[in-house]
Amino acid sequence: MRRVKSVAVLGATGSIGVQALEIVRDHPELSACALAAHSNAEALVASATAHGVDRIALVDPAAASRARTIFGGAVLEGEAGVVELVRDAGADTVLNAIVGAAGLAATLATFEAGADLALANKESLVAGGPLVTAAAERANRAILPVDSEHSALWQCLGDAPPETVESLVITASGGPFRGLSAADLAAVTPEQALAHPTWSMGAKITIDSATLMNKGLEVIEAHFLFGMPYERIEVAVHPQSIVHAMVRLRDGALLAHLGLPDMRVPISYALTYPNRAETPAPRLDLASLTLEFAPPDPGVFRCLALARAAGEAGGTAPCALNAANEVAVSAFLAGGLPFPGIADVVERVLGQIEAAPVESVDQVLETDRLARRLATDAVAVAA
Repeated sequence: MRRVKSVAVLGATGSIGVQALEIVRDHPELSACALAAHSNAEALVASATAHGVDRIALVDPAAASRARTIFGGAVLEGEAGVVELVRDAGADTVLNAIVGAAGLAATLATFEAGADLALANKESLVAGGPLVTAAAERANRAILPVDSEHSALWQCLGDAPPETVESLVITASGGPFRGLSAADLAAVTPEQALAHPTWSMGAKITIDSATLMNKGLEVIEAHFLFGMPYERIEVAVHPQSIVHAMVRLRDGALLAHLGLPDMRVPISYALTYPNRAETPAPRLDLASLTLEFAPPDPGVFRCLALARAAGEAGGTAPCALNAANEVAVSAFLAGGLPFPGIADVVERVLGQIEAAPVESVDQVLETDRLARRLATDAVAVAA
């Protein structure tokens, strides 16, 4: 009889978290043991009750107070509460789907607790990559990618010896503004930017997809996940979102991972690994395939070039990039910054912060705070 794998889900009320809990519900070899969210107390309590979970955490103190009036189990609060939840959950796997760099502390706590990390929070690896990879190695625990592109790379790489891998190829849909000029982008609205052509995601990641910052962050993440130099990580625009990633091998072979856009596939693979459980994801009709690929235009989508430059600079530069982008995206969504202003703010902040080797969580958090302050100033100037 197969042992039940316990799973803690952070970001349980978001898109990734909700789908993860559906997968847990449908697979008897999985069991939820702890749940966390930012502020949606009612949805978190409902999920905890449905899954028989008796410990939850909410980052927002007011939400935690609401939860205590409707939930009979333990309710932790704040970012410290999420970390405590992870450390005490006894989970085999922690799915980190927290949005933004706030997920770094929970990522590190996962390894301290001796659990594997199913990583949907790319920002924690972007901001603190050297710390995260070192912590995983010390704990001898696995990082299981949940992003569709990195899950695809992971599966294509398999057991291939590193010396046989020529390069990694990450695909991008191109977002809703594929083919537009820089002048066209000046007039786009948040509503237009949120209308992603193939994926249904949260607001922040959807805007990152529209600017191609998401691909830039994924390049940095792939560098840390697979130990691949930046010059050997490619990005290809693929509007059908059928090929999620490819691996070039030194003998000329190109391995590709294909599937219809459905996040349940990579989530399920991360949670049930090394097994591969059945999912209700729609199957690909090979007869209907039309696959197009093109290089991205870094002159129009400047965030991709900025992200690659920050990754190559290394140290705290990716942290500053991520923090500045989060501030700029929030300002754009609130109507306080034009779409091209996102790249302007990020570029300005990167020019003001000198990259330093990553040495501690406190240093990463201080860089994050400084970048956010500088980005807020840059937004005010742009407005």
